[in-house]
Amino acid sequence: MLHAIRTTFLAPLALIASATLAQAQAADAEQSAALFDALGLPEMIEIMREEGIAYGEEIATDLLSTSANAKWTQTVSDIYDVDQMRGGAAAALTQALAGQDIGPMLEFFTSDLGQEVIKLETSARRALLDDDIDAAAKQAAGDALEAGTPRVQMVTDFITANDLIDTNVVGAMNANFGFYMGLQDGGAFKGDLTEQQILTDVNDQEPQIRQNTTEWVYGFLMMAYQPLSDDELQAYIDFSKSKPGQALNTAMFAAFDQMFVAISTELGRASAQYMAGQDI
Repeated sequence: MLHAIRTTFLAPLALIASATLAQAQAADAEQSAALFDALGLPEMIEIMREEGIAYGEEIATDLLSTSANAKWTQTVSDIYDVDQMRGGAAAALTQALAGQDIGPMLEFFTSDLGQEVIKLETSARRALLDDDIDAAAKQAAGDALEAGTPRVQMVTDFITANDLIDTNVVGAMNANFGFYMGLQDGGAFKGDLTEQQILTDVNDQEPQIRQNTTEWVYGFLMMAYQPLSDDELQAYIDFSKSKPGQALNTAMFAAFDQMFVAISTELGRASAQYMAGQDI
């Protein structure tokens, strides 16, 4: 009888716990979706697609030794499918934020300052699609670094708080490794290169990747945050250093690293097939 009684009472408790967990997960997913929008990621991913299309043209010129034809352009466009990118990034961010308190993140990025920061970052990222603006931003940032201006010191504090150089370098190297592995999978190396040889080659690229990353990050941030007052930028830095800010930063890198590695691997595989004259 005791076993029967316990079983009778345990079952409803398990159902209640399961329902409570499901409700909590639904609430987390809803908050995560709201945060995804508040961070301006739907528009930012559109810009990333444009960057990817331009990168596809570089691949055609540098690797495939040809100009991008309609077939290759369509292939790259399909790989950088904006709906798939949004869906994948949103799901990955939700997963990366599991167990985190999203409330303070939403509170900051739905505030007037948070929305201003997102608007400035998005606007700057779009502007840097222009090569001339990109070069000018890097030059201006380089001059500020050399002069050691107060603003560049604040931006450096922001970069350090978010570990932007190292994480972006790691992300770029992971994406490069994915591209090489895609080439390998597509038969570009005919089995002549091992995974370890590919890894060594990618590691050898680290100094150049670090230099390019540093120049781009400083150019982007100095340009983006120029309209902010020192107090506004300091408030953003303070949030970045907080526990919610650090958790969000970690989750963002995890989510987008996953997305870019997958895209780079597809690009590598498509490049190999194109080089071999196969149907893509």
